[in-house]
Amino acid sequence: MMKKKFGSLVLVGSLMASLLFSACTSGGSTSTTSSTGSTGTAATATTASAGVIKVGVVNNPPSESGYREANVKDMEAVFSTANGYELKTAYSLKNDEQLQAAQGFITEGVDYLLISAAETTGWDEVLKKAQEAGIKVYLFDRMIDVDEGLYEAAVVSDMSAEGDTAVNWLLSQNLPEYNVIHIQGAMGSDAQIGRTGALQAQFDAGKMNCVVQQTATWDEAEAKKIVESVINSGDAFNVIYAENDGMAKGAVAALDEAGITHGVNGDVIVMGFDCNKWALRELKAGAWNYDGQCSPFQAQIISDLIQGKTSTSTKKIINEEKGFDAKTITDADIDTYGLGE
Repeated sequence: MMKKKFGSLVLVGSLMASLLFSACTSGGSTSTTSSTGSTGTAATATTASAGVIKVGVVNNPPSESGYREANVKDMEAVFSTANGYELKTAYSLKNDEQLQAAQGFITEGVDYLLISAAETTGWDEVLKKAQEAGIKVYLFDRMIDVDEGLYEAAVVSDMSAEGDTAVNWLLSQNLPEYNVIHIQGAMGSDAQIGRTGALQAQFDAGKMNCVVQQTATWDEAEAKKIVESVINSGDAFNVIYAENDGMAKGAVAALDEAGITHGVNGDVIVMGFDCNKWALRELKAGAWNYDGQCSPFQAQIISDLIQGKTSTSTKKIINEEKGFDAKTITDADIDTYGLGE
């Protein structure tokens, strides 16, 4: 069946003025805040002689997802005043706004620049300017397409491995046929590219049928609309592969309103990513079938590298992650790996 692809819309809002822009909500205005955060888990920084360490963090907004909210809180906790840091943050889902924020931090003269990029491309010139200014760059959460000489290290998830794990699980279900609604994250992001790759390979090989493939840009409401559209079209489907938990939640809402069963022993397999606690509880209740872990905790690793408490011989430091099945997940798994409350 012919794949239907739709363009990605990234809903952010107003461009930052000068350096200052603070956390935004999806579809709202984008801004940046200067923040020192709260007392975190890192050991107190040994900066008595060197002074406060200035860190600029360019990230996606906490409203993007439960994963991102946990990631932002982790950064604020570790890079806190109590730990010897002066933290400045910039949040946006738009790559051009992130680039401008990074340039602002370089102009201001931070000591370290930490980046979770909205898109994998377009970062070469900014990172070259950081290097020329003597500012050390660390990537977190997501890789970007630049020469590895432009950054110190990348503390990331292996998004391709997340996709492989999820698709291998799906294949192990041995369905008579696979008719998949594929709800993608923000197009061009490392998470979207990685989680799409393994599934796209199945489509290309003719082993699975792509009913629709469309971005919801991590948004629950947009994911609901995508599934509603497929339901109204009358196209048959038996799998929903959503690239984060929020979009899976929106998809399930559309199924519920249409009276379509899902989860264990249901008509539709539901798959998500990130492992929010509420999502894992849906899994354990049998309403979903699979959830892929994505760890948001990179700040302590970067802080230890900055302070010389640890070293690395590799540019890429991979978080170890796993996938969870509704039939085998336990309360201990939820407590150990679940994000949020």
